Amino acid sequence: MAESLLSVEKLRVSYFEREILHEISFSVAAGEILIVAGESGSGKSTILKSIGGLLDKNASLSGKILFDGLEITNLSDFERRKLAGEAIGYIFQNAGASFCPIRTVGEQIFESVTAHRAWNYEFFRERAEKLMRKLNLDAKTLDEYPFRLSGGMSQRVGILAATILRPKLLLADEPTSALDQITRNDVVNELLSLRKRENLAIILVTHDLSVAKRLADKILVLKRGKTIEFGTREQIFDAPKAIYTRELIEAANL
Repeated sequence: MAESLLSVEKLRVSYFEREILHEISFSVAAGEILIVAGESGSGKSTILKSIGGLLDKNASLSGKILFDGLEITNLSDFERRKLAGEAIGYIFQNAGASFCPIRTVGEQIFESVTAHRAWNYEFFRERAEKLMRKLNLDAKTLDEYPFRLSGGMSQRVGILAATILRPKLLLADEPTSALDQITRNDVVNELLSLRKRENLAIILVTHDLSVAKRLADKILVLKRGKTIEFGTREQIFDAPKAIYTRELIEAANL
């Protein structure tokens, strides 16, 4: 069995006295794709926020999160910034909305990169354009403003921003939910290519089981903050144990 890059043990998250996650445990190895699936409100995005250190200040977290041999459960803001982008990348559901609308995407990505690397703009541009070719993005996209990008271009730019420093782990929160079918397939293909090229581990949140079936090595099925099933893609799709999992699969016509 491959050694875990990320291990989550008995993760619990509460807001005030309302428990959102109930003792969630799973692991992800380098180069592995874990899909977190379930209906809206099941706690999927809260898992990503817990790993990425993006929980609201009112949240209470317990359990253990180990990343690359380091416990990251309760890092300081300074320690968290050293990990974010460099070791752990994050793609938001609407990547375009995460950029400032009055600055070009290239300016903003360069600014985030220089927090970790002493790159000049020419080197950054060369590195970015090389990756953009693999993401089917025109180099001129760096000079565009976020509001001028299509949904598919925004998501690809989000992938660029999250992976330009070659992190070991990518957290992706519903990256295909707002896309049409053709663009959704393109983004899925890009994620698969990144995994193969960079040995990148990915945790992807989705309610779309067709995306899960294409991408997943392992699947974690959640309902109301609790683990319903956790297993390989074959175990979940070919022999689901829980009635809830079977209902999700049947509803997706898979």
